[in-house]
Amino acid sequence: MLVYLICYGISFLLARRHLYVPSGLLLIGAAVWLYMRDYLRTKNLIHLRGLFCLALVGGQGVSCFKLSRLQTDWQTETWVCFLLGTAAFWLAFEAAERRRAGEVRGSADEGEAAVPVEAKSGGKTPEQEHAGTVPKWPGAGGNYPRRLLIAMAGVTGLAWAAFLFEAFWLGFVPLFSYGVPHAYSYFHVTGVHYFTVSSVLVPSMAVVYGAMLRRRGGNLQKSRGFWAAVVLAALSLALPVLCVSRFQLIMAAGMALFTFISINEAIRLRYVLLLAAFMIPAYLGLTVMRSHSVSYLNGIFEMKNSATPIFITQPYMYIANNYDNFNCLVEGLEEYAWGRRMLFPLWAFTGLKFVAPFLVNFPLFVTKEELTTVTLFYDAYYDFGLAGMILFGAVLGVICCFLVRRREREHSMAEHLVYAQIAMYMALSFFTTWFSNPTTWFYLGMTGAVCWYVGRGGKYARERK
Repeated sequence: MLVYLICYGISFLLARRHLYVPSGLLLIGAAVWLYMRDYLRTKNLIHLRGLFCLALVGGQGVSCFKLSRLQTDWQTETWVCFLLGTAAFWLAFEAAERRRAGEVRGSADEGEAAVPVEAKSGGKTPEQEHAGTVPKWPGAGGNYPRRLLIAMAGVTGLAWAAFLFEAFWLGFVPLFSYGVPHAYSYFHVTGVHYFTVSSVLVPSMAVVYGAMLRRRGGNLQKSRGFWAAVVLAALSLALPVLCVSRFQLIMAAGMALFTFISINEAIRLRYVLLLAAFMIPAYLGLTVMRSHSVSYLNGIFEMKNSATPIFITQPYMYIANNYDNFNCLVEGLEEYAWGRRMLFPLWAFTGLKFVAPFLVNFPLFVTKEELTTVTLFYDAYYDFGLAGMILFGAVLGVICCFLVRRREREHSMAEHLVYAQIAMYMALSFFTTWFSNPTTWFYLGMTGAVCWYVGRGGKYARERK
């Protein structure tokens, strides 16, 4: 954290002198340092605190380059907000981790005199014993794989039914709406679209299903269930393509990758390269299908260097402009929302947003109407200002620490699926206000329902014995 604080202070001074590139590079270096610190200590590629720091601090560094005419020098309060929000997350995570470590050591000390550790574990330390433990959920017994396959089929079928209803009700499919750059923005039927986008959860479940089959032994390629899972995953990935939603495609592939890493705790570089080889052409293809031409995008992004290639311009602006949108909020906000922004999922799921529009009707402070993505902390500041940044960062840090420790201890299907989702949100913390988005909670709720259903398979199997 000390390295980050020093780099942040120097970066701020460099930005004030309009030395934008050195300022940004320094913050990117600090982000890599914070990520590598957690990775080298835990060997966890998707450590939640590491991902959060790499994405949020690194994204801020990218934004410091100021390559677009839309970007301006930030207010001092903007700098302070990101500093304290990040520090609150990091320190709260650290405090929760140290407290947990102290409790574990205390429990071990209390029981050491009565029963030696080696005697209880057959000569193994608790760490060694845990490392050799096979998770219960993918064991040879129970009906876990069969019920998970049923759940995958149910989610996929529900998503396709919702999509077909929306296509019928609205009278168009975004993929086939040529010349309409924002076709997907209009492809929403209230309440139904949650089920359409739930298809992004299926690839992660397919990864878990494959892990279950591997633990049972046998050849995956000869398993009918394995190929059924592959078909279901392919059908679920087809929906983001039909919706022309690059974001959903990235979410589906990213959560599947994170689930794979969470289960295996190690991943070979070739798997990452294979995923990139699939994602890059798919992303570019969807950009074309959305009628986003190079001239159209360059006109929106207003890059200072008009010769900047579009494959650099587009990802740059989807990261960098979010921080400038936050600066617009700091400059333009006259009155806090006092919690109404972050409680939007409650207003959406209960229908109160239709009964009392004042609960959700707030101006959106952005640099340009078309560029509406914001950072994770946008609504926290909108509700409570700097205090909201600190409180939200601290609470999120404690929750992430809990999830990291729980995953290390339990290794259950629920831990892997939920952990992968939260890891995805941390890895995209520069992008949007995840936890005041109803879709986030819908995903978590559906994941919980699937895990409950699948878990009952093991319960019934034990009862029949």
